[in-house]
Amino acid sequence: MVYPAEITWSDRCKNTRNMFSSSILTFFVFLLCVTLSLQQNSGFGGRRTLVLVDSWSLRETHSIFFKMLRDRHFEITFKTADDSSLALTKYGEFLYDNLIIFSPSVEGDPLREIATECGVEFDEEKTSVIDHLNYDVSDGGKFPHAVGKNTLLIAALQARNNARVVFVGSLDFFSDQFFTAPVQKASDGLRVEKSGNQELAANLAEWVLKMKGVLRVRKVSHHISGKTTPPPAYTILDDVEYSIEIEEYANGKWQPFEAENVQLEFVRIDPFICQTLEGKDGVFSTRFKLPDVYGVYQFRIDFNRMGFTHLFSLTQVSVRPLEHTQYERFIPSAYPYYVSAFSMMFGVFLLSLVFLHYKEDVKEKDE
Repeated sequence: MVYPAEITWSDRCKNTRNMFSSSILTFFVFLLCVTLSLQQNSGFGGRRTLVLVDSWSLRETHSIFFKMLRDRHFEITFKTADDSSLALTKYGEFLYDNLIIFSPSVEGDPLREIATECGVEFDEEKTSVIDHLNYDVSDGGKFPHAVGKNTLLIAALQARNNARVVFVGSLDFFSDQFFTAPVQKASDGLRVEKSGNQELAANLAEWVLKMKGVLRVRKVSHHISGKTTPPPAYTILDDVEYSIEIEEYANGKWQPFEAENVQLEFVRIDPFICQTLEGKDGVFSTRFKLPDVYGVYQFRIDFNRMGFTHLFSLTQVSVRPLEHTQYERFIPSAYPYYVSAFSMMFGVFLLSLVFLHYKEDVKEKDE
């Protein structure tokens, strides 16, 4: 099995050891193999999707899920997991944008190894996870139990390069039977004619295939307050206005992104200024005074929030010292020295007048 280049060793979750369990060791993996530019008009990673199955009958038993993908204009290619012609890359290029693995009976441990690289650890074969509060009343068996927050049925993560992967503990979760099955709570007898599995699967698919939660920078502008264009170089202590327009891909189109925690850093080596931007209709802006230190700076936006792609924007500017004509002619703290200098000049002037114009009376000598 070809290991996708998207998920690297450094991208794994080192501190997360999640135990996956299912009635039989079947699982589903969405793995985005290619990270394309977020500036595409489509908004998401790509449409070419490869589905690996154990048997062709899976196309009928999970037809609702595959129809849901086709309705979203994905090009689906089905292949068996043991197909000798199976390849994900050719001449250094990916043949598919997305990979869906619906083949729990694959021999060996390639899928476990991929999961381990992503910080997910599967439980032993034939291990089950049962909800003791919302259980299946038709199952009268007795099972051992384990308590803890690390037992997960669905896990999703996003790598540093915005590649996304989802692990689901059972292939049945995506079946037509589970999509249309009625649900009845054992505690109060509340009955629902249709489970929420289909809605959950649709949201998972849209997220992992980058149909939602995708951010992009549309426009960045910065200038001195009162002007509209950026100067060749800023001067220390200038009042600067900065704005960035951020868009989110959702519901099939780009729309203004709304958030209250987008921060701007003005960085040389370390951040000199860090401010939270004020947003309105997707435009986030702020105003601040440049530091009294010249050098090469960067306007940096590093927005990393759960569920969204990593947004990074960097704009480099130069900040120069004051020119000799820009310094203040008189510094208030130097006023005492100015007074002393002028008083000395005035004293010399008086002394000169006295010295030049004062004449002593000369007494005539008696003969």
